[in-house]
Amino acid sequence: MSALPIPVQALGPGWGPRTLRTDRQGAVLSVELADPDRGNAVTEALLDELLAALDTRDPEVRVIVLSGAGADFCLGGDRTEYAGQLAQDPTGGGVRGSGAKARRVCEALAQHPAVTIARVQGKAVGAGLALALACDLRVGAEDATFRLPELALGLPTAWGGLLPRLISEVGAARVRELVLTCRTFGAHEARDLSILQKVVPEADLDAAVRSWAAPVSRRPAAALRVTKQLFNAYAGASRLADITALDAELMASVLAERAYTAARGVTDGTHGP
Repeated sequence: MSALPIPVQALGPGWGPRTLRTDRQGAVLSVELADPDRGNAVTEALLDELLAALDTRDPEVRVIVLSGAGADFCLGGDRTEYAGQLAQDPTGGGVRGSGAKARRVCEALAQHPAVTIARVQGKAVGAGLALALACDLRVGAEDATFRLPELALGLPTAWGGLLPRLISEVGAARVRELVLTCRTFGAHEARDLSILQKVVPEADLDAAVRSWAAPVSRRPAAALRVTKQLFNAYAGASRLADITALDAELMASVLAERAYTAARGVTDGTHGP
């Protein structure tokens, strides 16, 4: 059964691997991460498909719902793909390309003229949390969990502009604790931190999404677009020192250095999560 409240259709020919499904119902465009066997891991293919799906500027689309198929919303980036990219280019060129694309995806969610809603069940880890946080409204199941494991994996928290967005929404002191400890936290704490705005039983997720989508879809397009621009402008004004353009470079540099030290048989002291 689909995780969306409405049937979803596979994207058309030329989309490559089926890692995304979309459906348009009136003013609502539903976008579903559709690789549940791998926890909807963020891959190069998924980023490409998300960019294409979010490229729509149809003024009749007032709401975009982002969800994940299966047990989990998204388990984060595909580390095996990172390893393959480093094997092809030890300087981290492939990782830089993926990182730049990730930033564009998160910006597309945040800057889209439609209101974006994240529907979160199961786990939202790393890049998965970043995708949800880039949305305007976020509802989670009562048993949903969240985690920022990057530091435990020997990586910087530098994906899709996640860190400044977290600090803006949550506050620096609390974000610092989550990043440094890499601990798992639940949906109710996520709501207290403003990572979620609403927590409901998983069976009620679709109804919660509809309770937001229904009134928003009736709003005049021009007023909705300008209101989103105002929110984004105020958020941007509070992040004048935002250096997320360097996220891809930082991630690539760290991974390339780790690959180099591993090739020399030198340990960097990194242990598991």
